[in-house]
Amino acid sequence: MGSRLMGVIREQIFAFMFGASMFAGAFISAFRIPNLLRDLFAEGALSTAFTTTFTKTLSKEGEEASWGLARLVLSTLTLVLGIICLLAIWQAPLVVEVISPGFNADAQELTVRLTRMLFPFILFVSLAAAAMGMLNARNIFGIPASASTVFNIVSVITGGILAVIFEPQTDWHHPHFGERAIYGWTLGVLIGGLAQLGIQLPSLWKLGFRFRWHLDFRDPGLRTVLLLMLPSAIAGSAVQINVLVGNQFASMGGTAPVSWLYYAFRLVQLPIGIFGVAIATVTLPAVARQHALDDLKAFGKTVEEALRFGFYLTLPASIGMAVIAQPVIQLIYEHGAFGSHETLETATALQAYTIGIVAYSGIKILVPCFYAMQGPRLEPGIERSFATAFRHFFTEVILFTPVRVALIGITLNVVLCVGLYIYFRMGHVGLALATGLVATLNFLQLLYAIQKRIDLGHARDWLSFFVRITVATWMCGFVVFFGDHFLLGTRTTHSLLGAMILFLNIGAAGVVYFGLTTWLRVPESMELAAFIRRKLGK
Repeated sequence: MGSRLMGVIREQIFAFMFGASMFAGAFISAFRIPNLLRDLFAEGALSTAFTTTFTKTLSKEGEEASWGLARLVLSTLTLVLGIICLLAIWQAPLVVEVISPGFNADAQELTVRLTRMLFPFILFVSLAAAAMGMLNARNIFGIPASASTVFNIVSVITGGILAVIFEPQTDWHHPHFGERAIYGWTLGVLIGGLAQLGIQLPSLWKLGFRFRWHLDFRDPGLRTVLLLMLPSAIAGSAVQINVLVGNQFASMGGTAPVSWLYYAFRLVQLPIGIFGVAIATVTLPAVARQHALDDLKAFGKTVEEALRFGFYLTLPASIGMAVIAQPVIQLIYEHGAFGSHETLETATALQAYTIGIVAYSGIKILVPCFYAMQGPRLEPGIERSFATAFRHFFTEVILFTPVRVALIGITLNVVLCVGLYIYFRMGHVGLALATGLVATLNFLQLLYAIQKRIDLGHARDWLSFFVRITVATWMCGFVVFFGDHFLLGTRTTHSLLGAMILFLNIGAAGVVYFGLTTWLRVPESMELAAFIRRKLGK
């Protein structure tokens, strides 16, 4: 949660300095591909695959064998990602043409230069993910967990200082940050990625790890890591690729729509990260253990409870965020170069994105459950003909439910973007709506697939649950709407009174929701109430 909040602060400072200007749009577009690769490999597929394989190697073959695997993976990552970085730097104009085809010549030229600066970022954070896996396997969690927070802190401080050094301000009452400042900020982000790796190295050194260059592409441990990464990378790519596609369409309207979508999506990720990811993190070990014991009844009950708790938390969050999108964005972003027009446009994008918040969280919960039940059966040690290998890949990876759903979602997103952006002319709002709708469709497909394999409870219980939390959610939404229109009114959240009203409004809505769901005897509220009573000693 701390990392998510620090991420919002980082974006808040970035918005203050660059708003929705050409410099902001160029940086956001330049950061798309490295950020996509970070989410897919460094902090997703690679982290999971390497941690799993490293842990098994450590437990079965001992410490020296596990360090040998680590050296092999780190050397391979350095070589492969180094080559990718060099190719991307060389072909940066082509990369920018793909991700931002609608930018004018000046914006494209700036984006190309920033892309060349940012691409080494993926190498740093991938090595940091491998380091995190090694430390977690040795039951060291604090330092790895704080690494992303260190990235945010270092990138903000270093980026801000370098931006001022590169572009000194003559009037701090009316600051202006332009092209030279964005170079400073970009360099700060790169240094932040290096710090995310660096903070973990002393702990590895204390454990006895020493890096030596080692390459062996035929090593079974390395092949296991790579093959485990593949389905996870494809399945985890749907949301980020859909956002990338949205960036391509948004660039046709210039750099500003790219920035509006970026700021809005960063806020959407906050409740997803706090609720969806947290619930999924707690659920995965439980369902993996239950499936290993062949206790499908307990497995289904755990998934049911996780989904219910996810719905219980994210449904009111999505409605509340949609109703008060404008004052929230005004409070967080409307400072410096980020003006009232940017607030309005970002708020409409946020409202469109909120349609998918519940689904995003549900996907975070369900996808690991498919891997716990039975992931793709990949056998790296068996030599096959090309035809046999391709058939095995198709049946075990492409037809694996999360992968198949992700690929369908990517296709649907392109269709919806074309329809909403070009045919219905909904602009950047249509692109945000397409992302939210596709997430909802993906979640429904996953839910349909998993309920055929495990029991998720009786339909009447789900109907009763949804009726009760829907009634409470609408009351929560009414409280937020009333406070926004009649208490906050025309006041801005720049004033202390306006900010206080907004916070009180959100707090009152939360109290109403919790109180009403407790009165309606929603089990999740009853459990929270019991937990609070225990903490208070009653």
